[in-house]
Amino acid sequence: MPDDQTAVAAPEPADGKARGPATQAPAAPSPAAYGPDIFARFVRALKGRRSSEPTPQRLAEMARALLSIRGEASGIALAQRLLTEYQAASDADRLAFLVELACEFGPDRKRLADCIADYQRQPDATAALALHLAAESHRQELIRRMNQAPGGTTGLVRMREDVLRNLSAHEALAALDADFVHLLSSWFNRGFLRLTRIDWSTPAEILERIIRYEAVHEISSWDELRRRINLPDRCCFGFFHPALDKDPLVFVEVALTVGIPGAIGPLLAEQREPIDPKRADTAIFYSISNCHDGLRGVSFGNFLIKQVVEELSRDFSALRTFATLSPVPGFTRWLAAEIRHPGTALLTEDDRNALASLLAPGAELSRTQLDAVRTELTRALLTYLAEARGRGDKPADPVARFHLGNGARLDRLHWQADLGPKGIKQSLGFMVSYVYELDAVERNHEAYASRGEVALSSALARNVAAERRRRAKAGGSGAASGAVVQDDAARAKAG
Repeated sequence: MPDDQTAVAAPEPADGKARGPATQAPAAPSPAAYGPDIFARFVRALKGRRSSEPTPQRLAEMARALLSIRGEASGIALAQRLLTEYQAASDADRLAFLVELACEFGPDRKRLADCIADYQRQPDATAALALHLAAESHRQELIRRMNQAPGGTTGLVRMREDVLRNLSAHEALAALDADFVHLLSSWFNRGFLRLTRIDWSTPAEILERIIRYEAVHEISSWDELRRRINLPDRCCFGFFHPALDKDPLVFVEVALTVGIPGAIGPLLAEQREPIDPKRADTAIFYSISNCHDGLRGVSFGNFLIKQVVEELSRDFSALRTFATLSPVPGFTRWLAAEIRHPGTALLTEDDRNALASLLAPGAELSRTQLDAVRTELTRALLTYLAEARGRGDKPADPVARFHLGNGARLDRLHWQADLGPKGIKQSLGFMVSYVYELDAVERNHEAYASRGEVALSSALARNVAAERRRRAKAGGSGAASGAVVQDDAARAKAG
């Protein structure tokens, strides 16, 4: 789950005209906001062109015209044309148009300044509402109007993908991205989502998308998909939205097992013998895939897991444990940085020296090489998950942030659990299990959100404490700044 983007101030439209008195709050800018009779002028201009390639200027003209329209039918038609021409434009022209939206379709600064002054003179509810509405950018109203077109939601999700792709190189786009996040979070509110069991009776076009969107463990064929969703000890659930009815937003694949498995290979094996689901005491969430990059930052997975737990508990009464078998996508990258630049002293010098050869350019890792440094690797992985911090002083690993933020606890580490090329590249073969203990989920979530605590099993908490003592004795740091860990038993007692 990505971190929230910070909006930057965007200038007012070039004409600088006010949208009405500061005490008024029109739902949309007036036709005069972008010049007199701009829609009529735009229609006449269209009629005068036999053919026209989409350009940033033309797209911006259409956007201003769309904001000036009062008729619903003509607005929908123009919104659809704008989205169609945007999709037909070149990457460079799309980017230029997005930058113009970010810089020229912000709030009216004069009106905003007037509302600020009014609120400072008399900070009552009326002035506060006027200030709130004046602060809204015209981009938001434009996005709302584009959303009215047939297929508009899909087109806007694709447009935000373009924003995200260019965000790091064009800081001004952060303002546009903030508007997208604000609106998409409302439109994809949990109340609009539908949980659906995905099985072999699901329409083929949805099943094709499941194969295409699978982001954790590739599905290479229809037979492999059938093994994952059509056997008695396998389930798949997805969230759907009315505007993208046949396109899942996020889905989770579940294996019903006896105990928590220690590797992904046996779960996905072609010749695996299914078990009677009545014997299963554990549900393993082994793959969670978000399907649309344009919805990054709009959270679905936390609701998905909690609702799937409820569904499974109702259907399989013998289930006692709900856990993941998760990748650790950031471990190898973090370990390489620690070895090259040991500024945080989270690893001892001896451990860095022992592990350096694994990360040498062109190193081809074998089980024998990994086994030789198993102790050092395991210590490093636990330190990474429990103590390493990234942006916002949150755990460095994105999967850890997701599950810990949802109230799970880090329960156990699995050695050589994924020896495929992706597993070796990302985590040197490790996988981990997070456990969702229903009675502790809310308590763990609150401790993580308010105090940054990482919930650990009792065994892992003891190992973290021992590792800190070992580092301190070796002359390193005893604990990472801001890293707080607490085992599940202690938290339950405190709670």
